[in-house]
Parts: sequence; C-alpha cells; structure tokens
Amino acid sequence: MLFFKLFSRLPLGILYLFSDVLYLLARYVIRYRKRVIDDNLFHAFPEKTEKERKAIRNRFYRNFTDSIAETIKSITISKAELSKRFTITNQDLLDQEVKNGKSVLLLAGHFFNWELGLQQAAVLSKVPSEGVYLKINNPFFDKLMYQARTRFGNTITEKREFKNTVKTLGEHHRVVQLAADQRPNNRTIRYQRPFLNRPAYFFEGAENIAKSMDLPVYFGEITKKGRGRYQATYELLSKGPYAAQVAHSITDAFCDRLEKNIHLQPDLYLWSHKRWKL
Repeated sequence: MLFFKLFSRLPLGILYLFSDVLYLLARYVIRYRKRVIDDNLFHAFPEKTEKERKAIRNRFYRNFTDSIAETIKSITISKAELSKRFTITNQDLLDQEVKNGKSVLLLAGHFFNWELGLQQAAVLSKVPSEGVYLKINNPFFDKLMYQARTRFGNTITEKREFKNTVKTLGEHHRVVQLAADQRPNNRTIRYQRPFLNRPAYFFEGAENIAKSMDLPVYFGEITKKGRGRYQATYELLSKGPYAAQVAHSITDAFCDRLEKNIHLQPDLYLWSHKRWKL
C-alpha cells in the first residue's frame, strides 16, 4: 500500500512515462485483448475502413494506459490538480434536484477516466452522493481503490449491498452514480436490445428504481480535451410521472445516449470488455 501511495505522489508527467512504456507493451508486445477490441470495433463501426478502426484501437490503447497512470495518481491527487484534470460543467443541476427533495440517478458508461470523474463529483457536489461499484477480486487493490474513491467525502457501495441502501433514497436524498453499461450475467434479470449494431444485455435496475420511486434520471457525457484533461456534462434523461411510459423507456433512452457519446470519441470507450457476449 505504501509503495503505491509513494508512487502516486510523482508528478503526472512522470507517471505518463510509465504509461508510455505500458502503451508500447500493450500495443506491440502483449497485444492486449486485440481480438476482442478488433471484433467489437468491427461490429460497432461497419462503415469505417480497417485503417480507421485500427486508429481507434491504437488511441484506445493510449487512453487505457494513460488511465492506469491517472488512476494511480488519484490515490493522492490534490483537489487543485483534480480540478485541472477533470471539469464538470453543471454539477449544480444534480445538486438542485436533491435540494428540491428528490434523489437523483446519474447513469454513465465506461469512458476514460471515470475514476477521476467520481472524485471530482464528490469535490464539487454540495449534497450527499453515493457511487455503486463492483468489488475487485484482489482484496489489496479493492481496499486501495476504495480509499481513493472515498477520499473527498463521497460514499461508495458495493453492488450487492446497494439493494439495502436503495431503500433509503426516498428519505435520505442524494445523487446515486451508476455505470449502467455493464453486462449482466445469466443469473440476473436482464433486458436484451440492439447496441452498436449487435444484440446486448442490460441491467434494468436503474429503470426499476426510478419508476418505483419517481426519481429523475440523468446521463453523464464524458469527453477528453487533451492528455489528462476530461470534461463531464450532465443532461436530463428521464423524469416522472412515469405511469404513461412504456416498458424499458429509461434503459432505451440511456442506450441511445450512450451510443452518441461513443460516436463522439470512440477511443474513450472500454472496448476490451466482452460487452456483447450473450
């Protein structure tokens, strides 16, 4: 633990040298999940040439290894540097919903660098927030990331425990942050729909929570402005009353908005994940 904390105190410019080495290894030596990435890009962008898809893959490798360096930095990053690295244009939009007496669901996809975004939201928010996460199998790294993610006062809840805390959303108003593009396993109630030209499964927990508790749902768009500089903007995805809405309306709206974010900067998305496995 001490080693990573000391390593994290190096300037990000130095940590990017570490990223440069990882990039060369991932792209040329290990060829990290190349078949998975190429297959995902082939189906997602059939209109692009092989050369264009290869360029996306190579930029993905760069963003992926940079995110490792940035996540290491997040262990000890200061608020001042964090504000330079990740900006949120309208955090007050979510805060106002909570101040008006409503919990809010914020849905986003796995875009780089979501770890910095989680921290910056905690810094900027004037209301309570709760992030929902999947436990890392390695106990050491799970503890390390838990400490990093909660450094600035927000709460994070492991996904299996969220079913208990969700019951308090009507009484203890807060912003709940959910990465809603993960692939559910076959033991989970799930919804299948087209996503980037292929059938894919999605969780519908957010939709069920929103409709049962009449909560507003927002989408968080992430873009990259330069190396180590990201921006998030929130926009309303769905709001009650929900009685007249058809089934899957929130999930469908999220998927459509997620695709737009991916097309905006394709190399920011986590293409190494076996997202479309049925």
